[in-house]
Amino acid sequence: MPALNKPGFHHVAYACRDIDATHHFYEDLMGFNLVHTEVETFKEGGFFRHTFYDLGDGSCIAFFDVHGVGEKPEWNSAISTGVGLPVWVNHVAFYSTEEHQEEVRARMDAEGIAPLMEIDHGWCHSLYYLDPNGIMVEFCRDTPGIEPDGELAKSLLHATERHAEEKVVTT
Repeated sequence: MPALNKPGFHHVAYACRDIDATHHFYEDLMGFNLVHTEVETFKEGGFFRHTFYDLGDGSCIAFFDVHGVGEKPEWNSAISTGVGLPVWVNHVAFYSTEEHQEEVRARMDAEGIAPLMEIDHGWCHSLYYLDPNGIMVEFCRDTPGIEPDGELAKSLLHATERHAEEKVVTT
């Protein structure tokens, strides 16, 4: 795993309810290799596993598999629906190409996993899935990408009306 030489995410970590389902989803279906696992035990009892999956550029998505370390029995790993929000609010988006999107789609289709949705945002094309933890993941390919415009972005910071063209939802 190469070291990144610029600012950005090293890793983003989430909780998982089922380490085996999470591993299968991220390594086998999404194509991110497991590159590191830590196991920590506590004097009071309990343990966690912290797993890291390489995203291809040295950054990682990581998961905590927790067992008796202070979590409530009814805890929920769904980062949006678990706190009463629509599933699409809190999510993680991965850079993608059209070829990679189609490779992931083929692996998901073979497992009987349909996309949650597919949207042409105008500036990017996104393919969305729900992981075993209730976390929405997005494969996002630029078409052509965001054209930075700080002044326009600031002018819309408190807007309540649509500024861009309608999105095209295909799933």
